[in-house]
Amino acid sequence: MTGPIDRQPVLTGGLVTLAPTVPGDHDALFAVASDPLIWDQHPAHDRWQAPVFRDFFDDGLAGGGMLTIRDAATGAVIGSSRYGPHDVAADEIEIGWTYFARSHWRRGHNRESKRLMIGHIVRHVPTVVFHIGADNARSRTAVAALGAVLRPGTIYIVRGGRPVPHVIYALSRP
Repeated sequence: MTGPIDRQPVLTGGLVTLAPTVPGDHDALFAVASDPLIWDQHPAHDRWQAPVFRDFFDDGLAGGGMLTIRDAATGAVIGSSRYGPHDVAADEIEIGWTYFARSHWRRGHNRESKRLMIGHIVRHVPTVVFHIGADNARSRTAVAALGAVLRPGTIYIVRGGRPVPHVIYALSRP
């Protein structure tokens, strides 16, 4: 590791800008997240509902690492992602909790956001992991396209009061 880990950097690319999420971002992020189709394959498929999203948002602020994603051309809020806490024993950090406005799907915004986040964090840890709902084909395809490799096994994460199977993809720096 080189220096303290900054889990809330400002990252800028050609398509997106990522910056630390602040309480004032709630309404713009909820406007994006309130589309039920964003969550249809996600284990937490009810995040489009205001009280569920509020908990998700507040957890992100409390845990640190939450980033608001804006379209670089317009400045409009188009989604969010997070860095999880540093797993010191494994020396890895999770990237996840990502969602985008459907208007920005399949246009390179997710890929660029993830590449910026990965490029930033691998200066501090050798491995980035992605915990993805086992049935979330859309997210699994996206992280595999980044070069992440499926780890064997399944973990269970509680979502909506019940354990939901997740798989882990890992991307290690060369």
